[in-house]
Amino acid sequence: MTRPAYPEARRSDDADTLHGTLVRDPYRWLEDPDSPETAAWSLAQDALLQAETGGLPGRERLVERVGQLLGAGTVGTPAWRGDRQFFMRRTAEQEHAVLLTVDPDGTERVLVDPVAIDESGSTTLDAWQPSKEGHLLAYQLSVGGTEESVLHVIDVGTGAPVEGPIDRARYSPVAWLPGGEAFYYVRRVRAELVPADEAQYHRRVWLHRVGTDPETDVEVLGAGLDMTNYYGVTVSMDGRWLIVGASAGTAPRNDLWLADLSDGRLDAPTLRVVQEGVDASTSLHVGRDGRVYVFTDRDAPRGRLAVTTPDDPSYPTWTDLVPEDDEAVLEGWVILDGAGPDGVPPADGGTLLCAWTRHAMGEITTHSLLTGQRTGAVPLPGLGSVTGIAERPEGGHEAWFGYTDHVTPASVFRFDAHTGETTQWATAPGTVEVPEVHARQVEFTSADGTTVRMLVLSPAKEPDRPRPTVLYGYGGFSIPMTPGYSAGLLAWVEAGGVYAIAQLRGGSEEGEQWHRDGMRDKKQNVFDDFHAAAERLVADGWTTSAQLTISGGSNGGLLVGAALVQRPDLYAAVVCSAPLLDMVRYEQFGLGATWSDEFGSAAVAEELQWLLSYSPYHLVREGVDYPAVLFTVFDGDSRVDPMHARKMCAALQHATGGTRPVLLRRERDVGHGARALSRSVALTADTLSFAAWRTGLDVG
Repeated sequence: MTRPAYPEARRSDDADTLHGTLVRDPYRWLEDPDSPETAAWSLAQDALLQAETGGLPGRERLVERVGQLLGAGTVGTPAWRGDRQFFMRRTAEQEHAVLLTVDPDGTERVLVDPVAIDESGSTTLDAWQPSKEGHLLAYQLSVGGTEESVLHVIDVGTGAPVEGPIDRARYSPVAWLPGGEAFYYVRRVRAELVPADEAQYHRRVWLHRVGTDPETDVEVLGAGLDMTNYYGVTVSMDGRWLIVGASAGTAPRNDLWLADLSDGRLDAPTLRVVQEGVDASTSLHVGRDGRVYVFTDRDAPRGRLAVTTPDDPSYPTWTDLVPEDDEAVLEGWVILDGAGPDGVPPADGGTLLCAWTRHAMGEITTHSLLTGQRTGAVPLPGLGSVTGIAERPEGGHEAWFGYTDHVTPASVFRFDAHTGETTQWATAPGTVEVPEVHARQVEFTSADGTTVRMLVLSPAKEPDRPRPTVLYGYGGFSIPMTPGYSAGLLAWVEAGGVYAIAQLRGGSEEGEQWHRDGMRDKKQNVFDDFHAAAERLVADGWTTSAQLTISGGSNGGLLVGAALVQRPDLYAAVVCSAPLLDMVRYEQFGLGATWSDEFGSAAVAEELQWLLSYSPYHLVREGVDYPAVLFTVFDGDSRVDPMHARKMCAALQHATGGTRPVLLRRERDVGHGARALSRSVALTADTLSFAAWRTGLDVG
C-alpha cells in the first residue's frame, strides 16, 4: 500500500508556557470550526474518507444485518402512577423510541413521538417525568444532537399542551408537588448574566408554578455555589420532604440537603445539611414508613443502604440496613410494603429488593424491609444486566425490572413479593434471529499486578485460530461495562470475528475504589489494563496484533487514543469516536470544565504533568508507523468538542511513518447521545467495515 495523499494542514508555532512547561499546539487553528481554513480542511477529509472507504466490501451487507438485528426494537421498564403506566418502546419500523401510556382501562396511547414532532429524525426525547397523580407529564426535547433540552408539560388525558417551552433545562430533574400545580426543577441562568464562556454552566434549582411565566420562577438554591454544579431534586410522594443534592461536575461526591415542606414555605424551604464537604456520594428517600433510606458509598466503596430519621438525618444517626458486600456492588433498591390482592398489609413490614452487580453481572436479592436480613434471590434469565428496577411509588407488592445480555434484547420482568414469583412482563416488540455466540469472562493481570476482567464473545467455545478481533473499552466516570444486546457485536461475531469488552479500572465494576484507581493521577492504570487485555487476547490465541482493532468513544476515545500512541505496535486499527484527545485544553471546550475532578486540571502545576504524561495529541511522534485510525465526530456534539479529533487527525496524518490510513468521519445534525436508528445503523456499518478491512475479516 502507498501512503494516502492527506489534505494539507498548516503547522503553526502556537504554544503556551504553563507552570514553566512549554506546550506546543501546531493545530490550534483547527479548534475553530467556522474558519474558512478549517472548513476547507474538513471538506478535504470528507473526500479522503470517501476515496479510501467508499467501496469497502461488505458494508452494505453490514447495513442490512445490523438493521435486522436492531429490528428487535426496545422496551423499557414501566413507571406507575396509580393504575396508569408510562413506558418507552421502539418497534423495528421506528427511528426513535416513543413514550406511551396505558390508561386504567387498558387503552395504550402514544404521548410523545419525536418523529411525529420532527420528521427529519433530528429531535430527541431526552427525559420525562409524570406528575405524582399521573395526570400531567413533563418532558424534554432537543434538536440536532445538542442536548440543549427544552421543557414541556402536557395533559396526559388529552395530550393538550399545558406548559412550555421552557429553555435552558438541560439535564434537569423535575420534582412534582402533589396536585401538579408546581414543581422544582433545574435551569441555567440567562446567558447575558454570566461570562460568555460560562453560559452552559451556572445551574440553579427553581420552583415553578404551572401556568406562570418561567422568568418569574423563584430560585431555591445555587447562587454562590460551584458554577459546574449538577443538581438532583426529589419530593417525597406525600409532598412533605424536599431532597436536593449537588455535585461539582462529575465529581464522585455530593452535598445533600433535606427540607420539610409542611410549613408551606415552598418558595424558601429551610434546607438542612445532611452531607456537606464529604468525599462520598449519597442519596436519600423518605419511605412511607417514616424512615429515611440512605443509599451511600460513604465508608463503603461498593455501596450500602442505611436508615435514619428525618428529624435528624446526620451521619452519626445512620444505621446499616443492607451493609456493604465483599464482592458485589449495590446498584439500586425498591421498597415493596403494600397490601396484596387480599388487601392485607404485610405482617413483617414488607420486602426490600436490592439490585447488584457482581464483577459486572447483574443480581437481585430480597431482604426483610424491617431488618435488612437477606431472605432470597430473584431468578434471572441468564448472566446479564438488570436495568430500571421500579415499584409503585404509592406502595405495592410488585416490582418491575429490565433484563438484557449479549444475545437477549431488552425485556421486562415482574416480581410479586407476596407470591415470590417472577414472570416476564414485556418483551422487545420485534423478532430477530440471533447468531450463536459463546461468551466467557476472562481474568488477566495488569502491569501493577491487579486482576482485571474482560468479556470475550466468539463464534467458537475455545480459541481455534487467531481471528480478527475488536477490543472495546471505556474506563472512566464510574461507568461499568455490563452485558447488553448489541447489533454491531453480534454482526461481527456472526461474520467470524471475536469481540472483547474490557472491564477496566475507572469504571465501577468493583465499586467506587475501582473507579478512583483509574482517575486523576492514576489514569495510566486504565491504559495499562487495556494493553494487558490486548496482550492476553494475543497470548491465548484469539487474535494477533495484525488482526486487532481497538474501539472506544468519548472517554473511551481518550482510552484508544492513548493506547495507539503508547503501544502502536500492539494494534492494527483504531476506531476513535467523539474522543477527548487534547488533555491540556479540554476544559475550555464542550462540558470539559465539569470533568476536572476525573482527569485533573491544566491550571494546577502537578495536574498538568499528569495530563501531559498521557495526552494523546501531545504524544504523537514523527516517523512512527501508527495503526490505521478512523475518527468519528458529530457536529452537534456539545459534550466533547470535535476539535479533539480534528487536531489529532492532522497530527497523525503529518507524523505517521507508515502507509496505514488516518481518516475522519463526521456527521451533521447529530450529537454525543441519542440518534435516529438509521444513523446508528450507518455508523455501526462504517466502523465495522473499517475494522474488517484493516484486520482481514470477511463481512460480505
